[in-house]
Amino acid sequence: QVQLVESGGGLVQAGDSLRLSCAASGLTFSSYAMGWFRQGPGKEREFVAAISRISRWTSYGDSVKGRFSISRDNVKNTVDLQMNSLKPEDTAVYYCTGAGRWPVGAAYEADYWGQGTQVTVSS
Repeated sequence: QVQLVESGGGLVQAGDSLRLSCAASGLTFSSYAMGWFRQGPGKEREFVAAISRISRWTSYGDSVKGRFSISRDNVKNTVDLQMNSLKPEDTAVYYCTGAGRWPVGAAYEADYWGQGTQVTVSS
């Protein structure tokens, strides 16, 4: 049974930083591209970032480029999302995903999803 468990969400102020982490189990972690999506209140689910199986490639959504950074540890089976210079529009539930393909940029391309962690950025 595949499990993706996110942690690190919370309430921060605009300009602050936050680091999300996702712990994966039940899958051969290094065989999957890992990523993050988010869904804000009243918004569509949005691609945030993805990283290929051995970290050779990364990709980012336009709205987070230059502010967010994704990384993974294939020994610990974790994927992190470092979020800097947070803005109120970054407020969303953030989901960790695993995909057996690359690139990953759309929700339908992810095979596994976590339950999500709430990030709230106050102005």
